[in-house]
Amino acid sequence: YIEERVDGFDTLLQEVMSPAYNLDKVELVTGVKADDIFSMARMIGTAKRTAVYYSMGITQHTTGHDNVRSIANLQLLCGNIGIEGGGINPLRGQSNVQGACDMGALPNCYPGYQKVYNPIVRQKFAIEWDAPNLPSEQGLTLTEIIDAACKREVRGMYIMGENPAMSDPDANHAREALAELEHLVVQEIFLTETCYSADVILPATAWPEKTGTVTNTDRMVQLGKRALNPPGEAKPDLWIIQEIAKRIGLQWGYQGEECGVADIYDEMRRAMHTAINGITWERLQRESSVTYPCLSEDDPGQPIVFDQSFPTKDGRVKLVPADIIPANERPDDAFPFVLITGRQLEHWHTGSMTRRAGVLDAIEPMATASMCGEDMAKLGLQAGDIITIKSRRGEVGIHVRRDDGTPSGAVFMPFAYYEAAANLMTNPALDPFGKIPEFKYCAVAIEKGGKPASHIGYDLRINDAMLIQ
Repeated sequence: YIEERVDGFDTLLQEVMSPAYNLDKVELVTGVKADDIFSMARMIGTAKRTAVYYSMGITQHTTGHDNVRSIANLQLLCGNIGIEGGGINPLRGQSNVQGACDMGALPNCYPGYQKVYNPIVRQKFAIEWDAPNLPSEQGLTLTEIIDAACKREVRGMYIMGENPAMSDPDANHAREALAELEHLVVQEIFLTETCYSADVILPATAWPEKTGTVTNTDRMVQLGKRALNPPGEAKPDLWIIQEIAKRIGLQWGYQGEECGVADIYDEMRRAMHTAINGITWERLQRESSVTYPCLSEDDPGQPIVFDQSFPTKDGRVKLVPADIIPANERPDDAFPFVLITGRQLEHWHTGSMTRRAGVLDAIEPMATASMCGEDMAKLGLQAGDIITIKSRRGEVGIHVRRDDGTPSGAVFMPFAYYEAAANLMTNPALDPFGKIPEFKYCAVAIEKGGKPASHIGYDLRINDAMLIQ
């Protein structure tokens, strides 16, 4: 497999056989026992096939790009890409992230991952969209937009279904940026923390209240049909966007039911022809889901990609070594613990939906920080005690929970609780390639005592309609 499809093996071999990668030294760097590393390497190296699944614990670091690249190296070394039961499988952070990226919701790509700097691609979309002046420079990522807003280089924002006032690192910085904007429009199904900075709030519809497609991480395009009528004056996202387009003089011609969703899907097929050409709207009506690449209507779809070659000039791919690079902000005497943030089973993302679900909020009604028993004993803490967690950016009062699955020297906090917002403390340092923030690692101090915000769930916003009025 390596001889036929992979370059750079000797370079990678030289890197990993260097003294820096001696297993005893790697144990000191990672905290993982050398024997465990050896056993895992033997297990993966001798397995018939191995699939790797990863989530944001891999990517949300200043070395996230290198982390993913190293997974690719491992799978290429073992011949695990392009085979059934193998592959590299990112578990996306939100529903339809794959589909959104496919459709061009990236600052450097048009739909189908066609690069903005390619003049042939720009010409194609200039014709498709009747837009002759498409830019050749890539745009900004979300965190870069927030920085630009603070500098007043970005003066207005239109936010759909995102809550950066809670989900961005260094949340005070993000909220300051939103306050600096001259005009902020938020399109949402509930009032979120971001909505409180908005000049205009447009009431959108939830997933069961609209028709469209989503694409999951294995490239399965799935049709979802409207099951419920939207409440009040809430409107589908497509209706809102098209009404704005009409009122500023754009002649968009989408026709048909559900705000022309079938017409829009046909445009998607034209835009990313080499991926979903064979997945027509009529076919989705019949089959509900089809996996791409699917090049013709009689193509069943291809669940395995790269089975013969890689989409490069010579069909080969290159192994690229990654250096051992420390986190941007390491623990020290003043901030001796590492803060890890993430989700919990009961509450998703920033809690704007799940914390409105009475059953879920009854199961996990209160923000807690998890620590192992050993660290709690050193600090004289009992489960349920109040602690104050401080970083160089902010602090939060919160109840402590014992969880011996949390590594010694670390504290875990979910970021779903606005009354104990973990991202008030997280580090906005970015991976230089992927531009993703280092949510999973920053230095904090922990003190016994403090005053956590009282639990009010989303009772604060039960009167959403009154606040809108």
